[in-house]
Amino acid sequence: MEPNLPDAEFAFPGPLRDALVAAILDGSKTSTTSVALQYDVDSEPLPVPGARSVLVDSEQKPVAILEVTGVRLAPLGEVDLAHVLDEGEGHGSVAQWRTAHEQFWHSAEFRSALGNPDFTVDDTTVAVLERFRVVEDIGHGVVPRY
Repeated sequence: MEPNLPDAEFAFPGPLRDALVAAILDGSKTSTTSVALQYDVDSEPLPVPGARSVLVDSEQKPVAILEVTGVRLAPLGEVDLAHVLDEGEGHGSVAQWRTAHEQFWHSAEFRSALGNPDFTVDDTTVAVLERFRVVEDIGHGVVPRY
């Protein structure tokens, strides 16, 4: 494993993270969406193509090395079906995807992480649309398909 890579955490520890990690490891999840504001609040730089990170599970155990393959900023109202399908979360439409993501972004846990109990998103909210690939499956010793 490469030294000193940052952790890649999807959602919060628990059933949602476990499902997302499983989808990443089985190859069905190759994209993700974040609210750009989250990077400001966390004082983190936006992802850049070529950057690598360690995917961790709900127990903070490293399970894979990810590499960013693409990043674009877009208003939530412009997220397309191709991105939604590549998120691998089973949403068959942008509307379904949006409803599920709004539930997460409007949750007490996410609002608390942002330090804003009234946070809400709309069509103009800037999203970070990130694409990635698994370059090493740490937990299973499987070489990914490219």
